[in-house]
Amino acid sequence: MDVRNLYTQHTEASGQIFTDEAINLAFHLTQGQPWLVNAIAKEITEYIATDHTIQITPDLVNQAKEILIKKQDTHLDSLAERLREDRVRAIIQPILSGLEIADTPEDDRRYLLDLGLVIRSQEGGLKIANPIYQEVIPRVLSQGAQDSLPMIQPSWLNPDGNINSQVLLEAFLKFWRQHGEPLFKSANYPEIAPHLVMMAFLHRVVNGGGTLEREYAMTYGRSETIGSGRMDICLRYRDVILGMELKVWRDGKKDPLHEGLEQLDKYLSGLSLDTGWLVIFDRRSGLPPVSDRTTTETATTTAGRNIIVIRG
Repeated sequence: MDVRNLYTQHTEASGQIFTDEAINLAFHLTQGQPWLVNAIAKEITEYIATDHTIQITPDLVNQAKEILIKKQDTHLDSLAERLREDRVRAIIQPILSGLEIADTPEDDRRYLLDLGLVIRSQEGGLKIANPIYQEVIPRVLSQGAQDSLPMIQPSWLNPDGNINSQVLLEAFLKFWRQHGEPLFKSANYPEIAPHLVMMAFLHRVVNGGGTLEREYAMTYGRSETIGSGRMDICLRYRDVILGMELKVWRDGKKDPLHEGLEQLDKYLSGLSLDTGWLVIFDRRSGLPPVSDRTTTETATTTAGRNIIVIRG
């Protein structure tokens, strides 16, 4: 969909201006998906900025995006239903975890492409279709874990309402040791159960006061993969920005610490951050319980960034 032409029609009819930056952001978030493009415009013009003298800025576009994600309107709700299908899970799960897609039928891949859940990149791989779906999918998948979470007091908030990152780390470690493993069974995507449980916790942290942004490694089809087996998360809460990378250590693979530090270094550089978290979920067989093996250590990247490494 031509986002600029559509939004210009609203300007011509009402006089309300979409700034160039707002139009560019709307296209980035939706990648031109028609329902999303229209839904963002409707949310802004009919609910957020009903006064047509108010210019529509990127801040308003972001507000509309968050509202759409939280409301789970009919379109997004129908996507959530599709995620429960086995043939959808077989493709979406490895994309989220940065793994190789198994030898799935071409009809199944075409099904997801036709649904608009995924698109083919210029390099030929499958990826989540747009940033809004990148937000919606893990929120939907982590809902079971969110519903099962115990009461968590927000001990990580300073008197000024900002997050104390050190206290947040301590709260997460306590939560993970006590509740992480039992909550894995609430995730219907077992390969990324730790990711979903962690995101459920982080959603509690940002609830009503911040956002979680996710980036996924791209996964390619059948026997070819250059996926890097990671998920990047950026937590934003008032003045605090916390960048994290989630990795999995599986049977037959080497410790992903070195690779994770290199990847996180690049991610933090893009966020202009000097510190971050590298979370390594150890999913090898024969290990002691998560409560006994969860540890932290510090590491330094080649660019000199200080990293907290969490192993669980």
